Formats: sequence, C-alpha cells, structure tokens
Amino acid sequence: MTISNQQRQKFHAESGTFIAALDQSGGSTPKALGVYGINPDAWSSEEEMFDLVHAMRTRIITSPVFHGDRILGAILFENTMDRAIEGRPTADYLWERKGIVPILKVDKGLEDEQDGVQRMKPNPGLATLLDKALSNAIFGTKMRSVIRQANATGIHAIVHQQVAIGKEILATGLVPILEPEIDIHCPNKAEAESLLLPPLLAELDALPTGQQVMLKLTLPEKDNFYADCIAHPHVLKVFALSGGYSREEANTRLARQHRMVASFSRALVEGLSVHQPKPSFDAKLETSIEAIFQASKT
Repeated sequence: MTISNQQRQKFHAESGTFIAALDQSGGSTPKALGVYGINPDAWSSEEEMFDLVHAMRTRIITSPVFHGDRILGAILFENTMDRAIEGRPTADYLWERKGIVPILKVDKGLEDEQDGVQRMKPNPGLATLLDKALSNAIFGTKMRSVIRQANATGIHAIVHQQVAIGKEILATGLVPILEPEIDIHCPNKAEAESLLLPPLLAELDALPTGQQVMLKLTLPEKDNFYADCIAHPHVLKVFALSGGYSREEANTRLARQHRMVASFSRALVEGLSVHQPKPSFDAKLETSIEAIFQASKT
C-alpha cells in the first residue's frame, strides 16, 4: 500500500482524531507569536520572524503528547514544509515519526470584501506549489475564503471558487480541504449557513464518481446542520474550525456535532508560552489535545 493510501485509510478508519492547524502565514504570524509570548521587537526581518514561528511549531510537533494516536493531520504553511525538524523534512517527520498526515495551506490570502465575502486572491503559482507538495509527500491541501455577511451572491461565488480550484487539486492526486469559513461575528450567521449549504451540496453532487474532497466549516448555530455533508459520498471528512471561539466554547459546540471533528488553530495553542519550561508546556499541550480529542469523538 502506498503512503497516500495509508494516509487515506487513516482518514477513513479513525474517529475522534483531529487536525492541528499550524499554518499561520506571513500576515497572521506576528499575532500567533504575540499570543505565544514573543513580541515584534524580537525580530528584525521576515526571515527571523519565520525562524521564531518554526521554533514554536517544532516545539509543539516534537512534544511527546503530539502524536498520531489523537491527531489525524497537521496543516502546514509552505515555509514550514520547506524546513526541517530534527534533521528531517517537516512532512516526512510528521508521518514517519509521529503518524500524522501532512497537509499544505495553498491559498495566497484574501481579496477585499465584495458582496459580503472575501474570495481567495489569484494564485498563478498554484501548479508549481502543488508539484512541490507532491515531492514532499503531502497528502492534501487547504484553502480558505471568508463569509462576512449573509449574502447569497457572494456565498455562491465563494463556493464556486473553492470547488473550481479544488478540482485542479484533485487532478494532481492531492485531496483538497475546502474552507468557506463563516465569520463567527457575521450578522445573521444562521442565515449565512442556510445560504451556504445548498450550493455546497450541489457542487458535491456534481463531482465525478470516486472523487472526494474534505470540508472545513465554522461550527454551526444549529447542531448537526452539516450532517448531509458528512454523509456525502464525495466527502472524505468534515472538520470544524474554531474561528475565534475560546477552546472551551469551541469544544462545547463541537461535542454536539455528530461525526464532525476539529481542525483547530488558536484553540489548540491557547495557553502555550515560550516562557514555559518543557514539563509545563507539555502538560498544557496535553490538556488541550485531550480536550479537543474528546470533543471530536462524538
């Protein structure tokens, strides 16, 4: 069995295991470092900033509590994929040493808001990035758009763009995670969810037989609202994003969603600090991982 098939089998076979989103990119890295206790005066160049965030991610990934028994996959920023952990390429380290499936963030950020949404920016280098992902034994990809308002025109445009690019990714053999995030502060968030579901299901219905994508969706206002997506034959897995909710709130909401598992970023690293000694750091990370794992088991 190929590595890709082994990784796909892990997605099929395991329940409760979740994805760690470690893919903060250039724009969100300073905020992530600030939460971790590293202020902007600690670096004087972008390269130094990325050195610091890679050290943070390395500390998380190499922790003995960060392992494939509870963590299904990890989403990486390109800069992280290009680097090494303990002398091994990051994706290789994750799979071979930790049993965690590597996934790559491939979008280039968001356009300005139009029709109540932020579409993904053009990505002329996508084909090259996908080739690099394949050469690094990456299993799948992730790309994010954001819905700010309950606007049908904008939401349809978001879904169409996500699926169109997802088809390009599927053609390479990689498995895309489509992420049409609904801002948790969106007025009429429940209405936005109701506008998102029909076009999303229609696009899933239209996929060719045998093709599967993954979805990463904001925790819904109505419990089990995305059950039809979870059961869809063209969906490998549906993940929940924490979207700015605290870990406690995100876990409480997630525990009410049947067969929806976490793909948390801020909620995963909440409470971690560069100033913590290793025992305290590992204990805090253990608490976070176990709580998210339990919430994902429902």
